[in-house]
Amino acid sequence: MKYIIMFLFLGMSLFAQNSLERNDTIKNLEEVKVKNTTKKKIETEMKMAVSIDEFLSSADNISFIKRGAYAWEPLLNNMSTERSTVTIDGMHIFGACTDKMDPITSYVESNNLSTIDIKSGQEGGLHGSTIAGSIDLKRKSTSFGLEQKWHGTYQSGFEFNNKQFFNLGNISYSGEKFVADGSISYRKADDYFDGNNDEVKHSQYKKFNTSLGLAYKTSDLSAVRVDAIFDMAKDVGYPALPMDLWLSRALITSASYKQLFEDGLIRVIDTKIYFNTIEHYMDDTTRPENLVHMDMPGWSTTYGLVSKANLRKNNYSSEIQLNAYDNLSIAEMRMYPQDRSERTMFAYSWPWVTTRYGGLSMNNNWDISEKSQLNLGGSLGVNYNYSKYVEFNWIFHPGAPQEKTRFLPSLHAGYNLDLEHFNFSVGTGYGHRAPSVSEGYGYYIYNSFDRYDYIGDPDLKNEISYEGNVSAGFSNERFSIQGKINYFYIENYIIGRILSMGSPMNYQSVGVKGYTSLDYATLFNGSMNVSYDILEHLHWNGTLTYARGMDNKQGNLPFIRPLSYLTSLHFMHKNFGIQTSINGDLEQINYSPEYGEDQTDAYFIWNLSADYTFNINKIESVIQIGAENILNKYYSTYADWGNIPRMGRNIFASLKLNLY
Repeated sequence: MKYIIMFLFLGMSLFAQNSLERNDTIKNLEEVKVKNTTKKKIETEMKMAVSIDEFLSSADNISFIKRGAYAWEPLLNNMSTERSTVTIDGMHIFGACTDKMDPITSYVESNNLSTIDIKSGQEGGLHGSTIAGSIDLKRKSTSFGLEQKWHGTYQSGFEFNNKQFFNLGNISYSGEKFVADGSISYRKADDYFDGNNDEVKHSQYKKFNTSLGLAYKTSDLSAVRVDAIFDMAKDVGYPALPMDLWLSRALITSASYKQLFEDGLIRVIDTKIYFNTIEHYMDDTTRPENLVHMDMPGWSTTYGLVSKANLRKNNYSSEIQLNAYDNLSIAEMRMYPQDRSERTMFAYSWPWVTTRYGGLSMNNNWDISEKSQLNLGGSLGVNYNYSKYVEFNWIFHPGAPQEKTRFLPSLHAGYNLDLEHFNFSVGTGYGHRAPSVSEGYGYYIYNSFDRYDYIGDPDLKNEISYEGNVSAGFSNERFSIQGKINYFYIENYIIGRILSMGSPMNYQSVGVKGYTSLDYATLFNGSMNVSYDILEHLHWNGTLTYARGMDNKQGNLPFIRPLSYLTSLHFMHKNFGIQTSINGDLEQINYSPEYGEDQTDAYFIWNLSADYTFNINKIESVIQIGAENILNKYYSTYADWGNIPRMGRNIFASLKLNLY
């Protein structure tokens, strides 16, 4: 009941309308699309009502670590989530799970988002300190209109492999002074079956998500909006881990005011305050094979402020952003014998760690000519940590400070040139990152991938990144090709190394690792995207990506994607459409046994779907059927935790109704 009350009355989000934004910043979209520095649209025709993870996986610079069928961990530029900034409408949110079973992307649904803004490297530094870049999940926000207007969308479907049933609904109202947005969704899935038709146990999940937004125009050039998201997942299995999720709940709220100016240098001022809280309960009561039972609850609470100003004069535009937040992260371990009435051990894996951050960022653009643009930006952040129970750190780091303040500067520059059918860009960046809560203050966090318990170090140095990027492309009416590469040189690269002291706490562990800093590590990412209109109604797309990561001793870094590819054909004529695609990875030969990796074989997957659009009583309807992994391949990728197999053949059917 307390969550329902909080959902209705706590400061929900005040966020200005699309009609108050510059036209090139936010767009009204019926489906979630993803944009990056090249504003590449992620197509959604292959499958309707997919999860946020499935949307993001279509971006060529994002891959995922999978521990099951739910809540994949996004890797931007082949870097772990500690090195990227993931926000919702610019709001900082921190998961409550030490095992990364609750990435921020798991707390939203595709039907309450409008766009996903992906920025690579230091160009994503507007939202805070980062190495890999930023992912900003932008919520739907209906525009004000001169006439009263209602709009609704309903989607339902079924997937046969894991018996997943889903329902997603949206409703919006638009008026001259008032708008409202609402969404609700529910997904339920059983265990899935792999390509050998074997059941992958503990891969089930249930997820409920709802959101509400109310906006009021206070004048012709200003608006306020209250907004909230409530998300709850229950009975979520993780086949790659020794325990599952009993319950996860999140409440994400904010309040903002936006003011536009018709004249002058300052065009927009947008200020938002926000609050979010997450609770996450892991347990292994469904795993009778475990000799010692353990509960691992976690809590994360964040208060924050985002205030930004947009400036424009002649050929110059700029965005200045102030970020500030306060986060408290708590995680516990409780071990029990077979008799659950007795408790044998208690410890904090996150010992009440407070993180306070304040940062000022600026991004400037100059249109040097009609065909060229210069971009310069930077930020300065201050990161403060405080551990309430510092004695956990003193066991391994005697005399470690209870509090730590770090300064996090960053700079980036870029140049873009368009010459008729050709486009070129070049950029560079420099930035700092503070250690995460786990890296700095974690205590016996079990990693089932390499089977070590991990210990944090509050005295770790800042990671320092130097980056460069280049892109070039060509396009005409029927053909386009775009190539991009980036390179990161990261000093004080934080990673786990075996400790000579200490005994493992988890009976499944083989030892203890401490987070430490390598002298440096390097990362190279490259991608190529090609599209061709074969016929008027037949279109082809292809993507090729490659990455390479090495430490200071030329050893391989973990979770670096091998050469991968995607090729797809899309035919559409009148109300009928059909899509087919083949995607896969080559053999992973640059794996890292030191960090628990082994070799994974090459694989390819064939998918096919068809859809038909029709109208019934002025209701636009779309019906779709399709199949994923048609050949029922048995495979596991480099990013599947513990080599858990992926889903085998999956036939699906879905229906979408647009109500106007």
